[in-house]
Amino acid sequence: MSSQAEPSLQEIRAIIGEFPAADAASGAAAAERQGQLTKPAGSLGRLEELPVWLARWQGRPKPTMERPRVAVFAGNHGIAAHDVSAFPAEVTAQMVGNFIDGGAAVNQLSAWVGADLRIYEMALDQPTADFTAGPAMSDEDCARALAYGMMSVEEGFDAMALGEMGIANTTSAAALCLALFGGEARDWVGHGSGVDDAGLARKVAAVEAGLAANPEARDDPFEALRRLGGYEIAAIAGAVIACRMARIPVVLDGFACTAAAAVLHGMAPAALDHCLVAHRSVEPGHGRLLEAIGKRPLLELDMRLGEASGAVLALGMLQAACACHGGMKTFAEAGVSGRET
Repeated sequence: MSSQAEPSLQEIRAIIGEFPAADAASGAAAAERQGQLTKPAGSLGRLEELPVWLARWQGRPKPTMERPRVAVFAGNHGIAAHDVSAFPAEVTAQMVGNFIDGGAAVNQLSAWVGADLRIYEMALDQPTADFTAGPAMSDEDCARALAYGMMSVEEGFDAMALGEMGIANTTSAAALCLALFGGEARDWVGHGSGVDDAGLARKVAAVEAGLAANPEARDDPFEALRRLGGYEIAAIAGAVIACRMARIPVVLDGFACTAAAAVLHGMAPAALDHCLVAHRSVEPGHGRLLEAIGKRPLLELDMRLGEASGAVLALGMLQAACACHGGMKTFAEAGVSGRET
């Protein structure tokens, strides 16, 4: 970053070209230990893959999940004026208050896994512009939101689960995915917070109008983010960037969160190697998006809440995987005969 008070989009773009690679040696050592544990090879399924992935990004042969963090970013969207959500825009601020008071699902789940939960409120009284009439954010506002997300990342955490809160952000996510990966608006739009069929039609129309008003969004992932995204979506992308630079593994939540990260995939496909997608949302665009970025979700529980709820559940799976990898005995330690060759 330069010495300027605020970074530019150009400076943040440059960081993506400097992303570090995973620690291959630590991953190899973790995989070797996995092969020596008292079980048939592959019998724990994906619980065997997860510690190796964590080891590569934590840079230690025995990964740990003792200090997970959860970050939820909240922002409001000008597109909400098109009645694309089952809830009014003021619900974003009300839910932030609920998070702070400890009354939401993410509070209970974070306590269950022993995660440090942080809520980042992003100027809720100043929503993004209506992207059917032009860009949702200026260059400066988009860069500021990205930087805000980057600054949320501190070293010392074993993994970071990311999530969002923002009325109308599934409409923004759908428009963003349409710009990044093509298709038709109806391919990416779902019922979100529970709109009826008329509301679904309004969402499709809003996404189509957004792309018509912002054709440049199809040409560049950061332009897609600036023109069709939201403050909280940009902040999530920024957090993913900073986690990569700090080699902190990331757990992404549902549709809107994965769409934020997909901006970086559009810049460089390997940019999300340090990211795991927690679950497949019932939002129909999420499955299509997972295929586009080549990610297999860990869980499939028919969830669509957002607020990092699925990501926190996945932290629990990572903890279980690390407990087995670090706590089980090897065949030699246990005095158990290994597989005959």
